[in-house]
Amino acid sequence: MRVLRTLEHMTMLVLGVCCFLASLPAAEAFGMLSSQYVQSFHGNGLRHAPSKPSRPQAGVQSSSALSMSLTLYGSQGSRSPLVNWGAYELGLDLTMGNLGENPHPFGQIPCLVDTESGATLFESGACLNYLENVANVNGATSKERGAILSWIAWANASLDPICFLETPDGKVYDTGLKKPNKRIDALDRMLGERDYLLESFSTADVAVASYLLYVPQFFGGIDLSRWPNIVSYMKRCAARDCYGQAFGPNVQTSLVNALSAMEEKNDGGNTNNNEKKLFGMF
Repeated sequence: MRVLRTLEHMTMLVLGVCCFLASLPAAEAFGMLSSQYVQSFHGNGLRHAPSKPSRPQAGVQSSSALSMSLTLYGSQGSRSPLVNWGAYELGLDLTMGNLGENPHPFGQIPCLVDTESGATLFESGACLNYLENVANVNGATSKERGAILSWIAWANASLDPICFLETPDGKVYDTGLKKPNKRIDALDRMLGERDYLLESFSTADVAVASYLLYVPQFFGGIDLSRWPNIVSYMKRCAARDCYGQAFGPNVQTSLVNALSAMEEKNDGGNTNNNEKKLFGMF
């Protein structure tokens, strides 16, 4: 009898609750049930009710997922390490591919493949731009990303021909940084006002500094002291851990030492110039 009465009471209670909820708007009724659901977990000693996983934004991958899908075809002594540098600065790992399987349409390097998206990138600037846009780990604004894209394009289209003078068949025979250059003068003035191209280090610096740093790397003994701000900028970039990881510690040490010697020459030159001006006053 007690069991039957208990079941009768429970049935009446359930019917009463259903009738009450039926008289409410659907959203309000759902909210009350959800509240009771959460409170039931609190009562069992759980501090929080299970939360619904956040929905990922379209076209955005986590850096760990992206790292697993990136394969770079390249080698030291080429332009491909600058892609490594950019990836490491963005917190991404690269798998180095077998050059015998390089999918570059002209058989050159670097070539970057993202197996997750199916994208194949060739030309170093395109690779850097892809890494920056897809990873976007720094949450760069449209303004910042526009500036980064512009500097990457400038490095490939304008700085490269200055740094590397080529024969008609594409062989590098010298560097244009042995002579004065108005564009490099302008860059030197910009870097006299800030440490990096943007407010802080970015992929823009990877693109520009890589080409500048290739010059003393391939043309030993060159003197760039006519551009003191660029020399200091190059040294700051070359001293970064990710640069050493990408280009190797030997290249890094050699460049930092060479650029330090140029800085010392500038310091000595400034001292002599100041002394001349001082004595010229009398």
